[in-house]
Amino acid sequence: MNNSPKIIISGGGTGGHIFPAVAIANALKRLVPSCDILFVGATGRMEMEKVPAAGYKIIGLNISGMQRGSIVKNLALPFKVIGSVNRAIQIIKEFKPDAVVGVGGYASGPLLYAASLKGIPYLIQEQNSYAGVTNKWLGKKASKICVAFDGMDQFFPTDRILKTGNPVRKEVVDIQGKHFQGAELLKLDPLKKTIMVTGGSLGAGTLNKAIEKHLPDILAQDVQVIWQTGKYYYQGIVERLGLDYHPNVRILEFLNKMDLAYAAADVIISRAGAGTIAELCLIRKPVILVPSPNVAEDHQTKNAMALVKNGAALLINDRSAEDTLVKAALELLNNKEQSEKLSENIGKMALPEADEIIAGEVLKLIK
Repeated sequence: MNNSPKIIISGGGTGGHIFPAVAIANALKRLVPSCDILFVGATGRMEMEKVPAAGYKIIGLNISGMQRGSIVKNLALPFKVIGSVNRAIQIIKEFKPDAVVGVGGYASGPLLYAASLKGIPYLIQEQNSYAGVTNKWLGKKASKICVAFDGMDQFFPTDRILKTGNPVRKEVVDIQGKHFQGAELLKLDPLKKTIMVTGGSLGAGTLNKAIEKHLPDILAQDVQVIWQTGKYYYQGIVERLGLDYHPNVRILEFLNKMDLAYAAADVIISRAGAGTIAELCLIRKPVILVPSPNVAEDHQTKNAMALVKNGAALLINDRSAEDTLVKAALELLNNKEQSEKLSENIGKMALPEADEIIAGEVLKLIK
């Protein structure tokens, strides 16, 4: 291997793809500080902002996914794909990478396909328990496929699969001894039981409706709530309830100090994105997962089921969550034995060194 390997990391679209990509890049830099890393993302998507903020160069491809319910918008898709593959070939010619990594998201497909045409070895980091169409197709020529769940041989060649887990942001899962600090930051009582609700950076309508509808039930038991509403819902909730609705309720658009919020919570309610699940396994708290119904191939339900069948989480489906979620959370809070069992079992599923293991595999691809 040369002293300054050149590596392209492609993909993005959501935090669930971007954070692992940046974690892999950081691990590569720790292992080989002189390596040259270029990101390739989709123009107009979140990675175009988040990746430079993490200190890396990024180039955007003009690519998007299928638009549900809009035939007109999908007419341009084949042209975008062809254009993106041609641009990806050009990027590979100019940058001359020794290896390419795909983390999923719109830009990953054209870039990995271009790498296969140019004979560049590539690694796929499949985050979910159910592989999407693009990754299944690209997996046939991948040198290595790093996965986070068992049973992935139904999608990929068995001899190239390595179970590494999903890379997480280390600072987010470092919660040891921070319970009181977290409660203080959020202006909560550290001795009261606390539920944390998170629907990701954009928010989850179902989770927000469930909490808002059942706030009287939560307050009747003198339970506290760390309620991360997400960007889309924050304004409406604050207008309806007021920012200082009750001393036990902390309404936040976004959690900047995720580690302190996790540390302050006794029970966590969350969507079931693969990256979030990887964090929750390391945090080792009792969790209720409400999979989003709005994702491709319903992969969040499949992610959640991987935990449920190991007794590591509870699952409430999106359809019934508005009526049943809060009741289930309050019951779990009051059930010490069940809480301890869930914490123990989710902890057994943690794979803490994913970023370094994947980075090591990328470096092995370089002759």
